[in-house]
Amino acid sequence: MVDSVAEEQVPMQEDDALEIKKKGPNAFDNLKKAYMMKLKGKRAIKIVALKGSQNTEKQILDGVTAIPKIVEKHIQEIEINPVIDGYSYVRIKYDNIGNDYLYEVIEPRLTEEEDDILEVLKETMVDSLELMMDSTVDEKEAYLRKGIDSLLTEIGVTLNPVSKERVTYYILRDFLRYGAIDVTMIDPQVEDLSCDGMNVPLYVFHRKYGSIQSNLRFRTSEELDGFVVWLAQRCGKHISVAEPMLDATIPDGSRLQATLGIHVTKRGSSFTIRRFRENPFTPLDMIKFKTMSLDMMAYLWLCIENGKSILVCGGTASGKTTTLNAVLLFIPPQMKIVSIEDTRELNLPHENWVPLLTRHGFGGKDASGKAAGEIDMFELLTAALRQRPQYMMIGEVRGSEAYVVFQAMATGKSAYTTFHAESVQAMVHRMEQPPIEVPRALISALNMVLIQAQVKVGTKMTRRVKSLTEVVGINPDNNELITNSVYTWNPADDTFNYSGHSYIYEEIAITKGWSTREMLREVKKRTRLLLYLKSKNVSYRNVAKYVSAYYKDPDKVMKEVDDSGFTGEE
Repeated sequence: MVDSVAEEQVPMQEDDALEIKKKGPNAFDNLKKAYMMKLKGKRAIKIVALKGSQNTEKQILDGVTAIPKIVEKHIQEIEINPVIDGYSYVRIKYDNIGNDYLYEVIEPRLTEEEDDILEVLKETMVDSLELMMDSTVDEKEAYLRKGIDSLLTEIGVTLNPVSKERVTYYILRDFLRYGAIDVTMIDPQVEDLSCDGMNVPLYVFHRKYGSIQSNLRFRTSEELDGFVVWLAQRCGKHISVAEPMLDATIPDGSRLQATLGIHVTKRGSSFTIRRFRENPFTPLDMIKFKTMSLDMMAYLWLCIENGKSILVCGGTASGKTTTLNAVLLFIPPQMKIVSIEDTRELNLPHENWVPLLTRHGFGGKDASGKAAGEIDMFELLTAALRQRPQYMMIGEVRGSEAYVVFQAMATGKSAYTTFHAESVQAMVHRMEQPPIEVPRALISALNMVLIQAQVKVGTKMTRRVKSLTEVVGINPDNNELITNSVYTWNPADDTFNYSGHSYIYEEIAITKGWSTREMLREVKKRTRLLLYLKSKNVSYRNVAKYVSAYYKDPDKVMKEVDDSGFTGEE
């Protein structure tokens, strides 16, 4: 089991201890026999007198997980939040000596006897997992709870309510959820988590505090190797010494990258999980987080509605895919959409959407360097273009497929993708170099470049769109891209500045037959609607419904805003 190191050992109360009640002359012998067979006689189980109690559900939950006190004077508690209320918690602490935040996972602490019973139950119940393959989560939980009761009755063991809840928590955690890393996979504040090797603390990327060390670690290589293999199996994939690297998608949509053994990573097996949100961030969330301003979001809305191709650039963990997924909510609902990814990250509410995924091959590679059955991004792009999509999304361009993407832009397709570059100049330079090698003439088919970065505002790490830059064309004299920075971020006061001119606004106005005043009026209407939806804290699905309704009848939607008494203030 993965260790979670706490500051203080909380003494167990006598009422919390494991209680064994003999229900027949051989009851304890049966338990001991099962225990010896499963655990090979590591230690004996104590018999504790059974004590009757009429605990309420609240009293039981209050006794399941004790919050350890912080004994070090240089450690201070910043905040503590329940993950599964009554069972697991996360406490953020600050080390005043190391000047670091710490992420503490708090779960039920088992007595020695409870731990013994847990191991017996897990070893005995593991074979029953196959019977639950096609069941829902609720059905699986009910099945396991019933199985725990039956097994305890069969071997003549009675647990008091608190002990039973502790043991049941770990059965459900390890059989139905994510085992040792379960809390980090449920905590909505965790974006990524990574294990760098045996006996190394796991690190999490927290939305408020950035990358911080946790109190979780795998103590032995056997534990870590077994956990990595188990993760691969959860993804329906295989990892072995022969093929020690894996990129996969966990059933909840999270992205897994793992290595096995010491041949690739010298500190032992490792894994990184990029969490997937079932309910993605919306444009309203981007505004709330101050990733970009209201005016910038209204600008992007008009760009996407009118099919302007956008490249979202930034460094690692800058939030490129999150921002792309949020603004793609503005695609008109009736349009044909095709997305292409290595691992599933994009999540759209549109019905007319075909999500395509690359596929790894099987066996050895042929003369072309591909394994049998392998389908790469280049092939998917070619197939996608034959489907005549109005909008194309590519998770990330890294190689020769970029040429096809820019060719599609040049032929009038609206394309959206992410790219690793921290400025427009760096983007152009990387695009022109191997292995991508897109000529500058094709790069000019792009309409707009969004540059996003992870920055420090005050004492906290956050994300900001540093610039929205239009690609106007190519200067024939020096072959340089002509660009126009429409919006830029000012780090001095954490604000966004508008340059005062947009070529895309001009193009849209000409296409729609609008005057400059009508164009500005349309921008203000959308800004007002976004602010109204933000004030109502509208959900992901409902944002999509409002956007769709606005496309059909903007006056009706704006009448709702006006009739609501909304003042237009934040």
